[in-house]
This record gives sequence, structure tokens and C-alpha cells, in this order.
Amino acid sequence: MVDRAVAKKKEGWGETIKVVVQALLLALVIRTILFQPFSIPSGSMMPTLLIGDYLFVSKWSYGFSKYSLPFSPDLFEGRVLGSDPERGDVVVFRKPNETDTDYIKRLIGLPGDRVQMREGTLFINGQAVPKVADGTFTTEGGAEIPQFRETLPNGVSYETLDADPQSIGDNTREFVVPPGHYFMMGDNRDNSLDSRFDVGYVPFENFVGKAQVIFFSMENDASPLEIWQWPSSLRPSRIFNWLG
Repeated sequence: MVDRAVAKKKEGWGETIKVVVQALLLALVIRTILFQPFSIPSGSMMPTLLIGDYLFVSKWSYGFSKYSLPFSPDLFEGRVLGSDPERGDVVVFRKPNETDTDYIKRLIGLPGDRVQMREGTLFINGQAVPKVADGTFTTEGGAEIPQFRETLPNGVSYETLDADPQSIGDNTREFVVPPGHYFMMGDNRDNSLDSRFDVGYVPFENFVGKAQVIFFSMENDASPLEIWQWPSSLRPSRIFNWLG
């Protein structure tokens, strides 16, 4: 009887370990090939993305590079099964000189494009991108920031914030995007370190994935694990907002 009990106990532990390992492998496959969750820690993409938004990023949209894998092992160069991104996509990527940190911005310039900001207006290849005043955006602190709707040449339309059309990022030199690289900008134009500044041109290899949908959102720096904070901090209207 004792031997049978010991055998059953060992068998039970073995099955538990097997199930846990299988679950971890499945999670790894999903995270690597399908979707990876990300949280938004800064306001550089307001009003599209807010601090406390949690979103799913599709890993297959642009194919796979070493940055698609956990810990970014240097196993291969370039992309496998690559698909070209589109202007206006909201992209998670790694900076060329800081490949251990994820950034999220909007893709504005394609290879060969000429991109420039003039007095708060975006120009692509010498043509002004239509920019229409669209009320104001109210921050969590109560500040009112002028809001504008931009529409890119391919028809992608989105809201931007521009508190001061004469800020350093609203008047730039003309950037010429090199082959195999892309120009990124935050929707919060006066509060985004992007390709106008230290991010520079982003190689296609550094793309992690395309932001697809907000699946959860909390304000006031509340954690989703703090269920008792949900009544006061949950943003129900943002849940399942489609980004692309």
C-alpha cells in the first residue's frame, strides 16, 4: 500500500510538471509568433495611447527578426517572412543604439521619403499633410491641449496634440529616410523623443510588431492587479479600442 501511494504521488507530481512545462512552451510560442502584451509608460503617443493603456502587439505583421524573440538572441540577421509596414502604423521597435528597450511610435516616413516639420505642420515629400483643428484634449491633470486631426497620403487619419507650434520639434530640418529604414513620430508632438531627435531612422530589422488593440486601461498609475482600484481607475471606454 505504501509503495502504491508513493508511486501515485510521484505520478501526480510528474503530470503537474508536464502540464506546467507545456503551458510555458505554449505561452512562449504565442508571445514569439502571435501576440505580445505591452503597457504604455509615457505620454508620447497621446491622445492615441495613454499612460496605463495595455495593448496587444501582433508579432507576425512584419515578419520576424531577432528582436521578435525573448532576449533577442543574435541567431540571424534581417527578417524572416517580412511584410512591408504601412505609413500610419503604430509600431513597437528598438532604437538602433538602444536595442534592449521597446519604444512605440507612429510610422510617418517610408524609405526614400523627405520628412520635415514647419511651424507645427508635417510635410512629406514637400507636401503638407492635412491638419484640421479638432477641439482640445484634457489630461488627467486637467490641462487643455489643442488637438488636431492629421490625414496621411494613404488615408490613415489620427489625432495629434500640439500645444506650441513653435516648439523645437515643430520646426526641423528636412530628413531623408535611407533605404531599409523608417521615420517615427509620436502623436504628442511636443512631448515625444522620436526620429526628429535621438531615435533617428529605425532599421526594418528593429521592428518588434504592430500595435493592434488596447485590451485594458487604468488611470492614476493604478495596477490592473489592484482590483479594488477598478471602480475609480478603470477606463472602460478604452478597452478593445482597435489601433490598426
